[in-house]
Amino acid sequence: MHNIPSIKNAVSAEEWQLRCDLAACYRLVAAYGWSDLVFTHISAKLPDSVTGGEHQFLINPYGLMFDEITASSLVKVDMACNKLIDSPFPVNPAGFVIHSAVHEARPETQCVLHTHTRAGVAVSAQKAGILPISQQSSFVLASLAYHDYEGVALRDDEKSRLQADLGDANYLMLRNHGLLTVGRTIPDAFLFMYVFENTCRIQIDAQSGGELVHVNPAILQGMAQVMKTATAGLGAALAWPALLRKLERLDPSYRT
Repeated sequence: MHNIPSIKNAVSAEEWQLRCDLAACYRLVAAYGWSDLVFTHISAKLPDSVTGGEHQFLINPYGLMFDEITASSLVKVDMACNKLIDSPFPVNPAGFVIHSAVHEARPETQCVLHTHTRAGVAVSAQKAGILPISQQSSFVLASLAYHDYEGVALRDDEKSRLQADLGDANYLMLRNHGLLTVGRTIPDAFLFMYVFENTCRIQIDAQSGGELVHVNPAILQGMAQVMKTATAGLGAALAWPALLRKLERLDPSYRT
């Protein structure tokens, strides 16, 4: 593990908490097997109360495995992915293209989580996309959008098309590429990805068997309210403390 000095006393308490939550999210993505070596990103927008209204974000130091990331190693950047605090680690401006597009179009969004998992990419390559064949898929289908593949996301001109495709959805399937979730909080983005990923895994498994049974379309209506009821009105905040306890048992160094 890299010997990274703590910056806890150099940032506000609010920023430090966001750093701890984002580092936890990276560690959880690694623990659940959704990481792709050092590639993909999870970005978190700093609140206006910390930045004075400027658009500032936390993102992974490029080159660290997700299970190495700590609160202090996260890099603070602006909308163009320029570093705002000195860091020994590089950042990947090309990888921030998708994230900056989403944050720009959805200012209420705190977190954008993107993965290249085996199941996610497999389903993203299927013409029909997500099929209504599981309880998990019913939540995804209630807020799902698609964006066609345009090659590795390096060009700024793709942003407007991605933004138009995303609209107000919380789940975005990047065709031939992977999965993306948008959350008002870091826990929300993580829970959405947990459901999205499992939806894809279930679909691939189900397709290896017999004829598929589709969920009645009428059941797909009002799933946002169903999710709210199922989580006692807390959404992802219901599961997040338990996930942090899991990390404490695995390796509490994420919060250093």
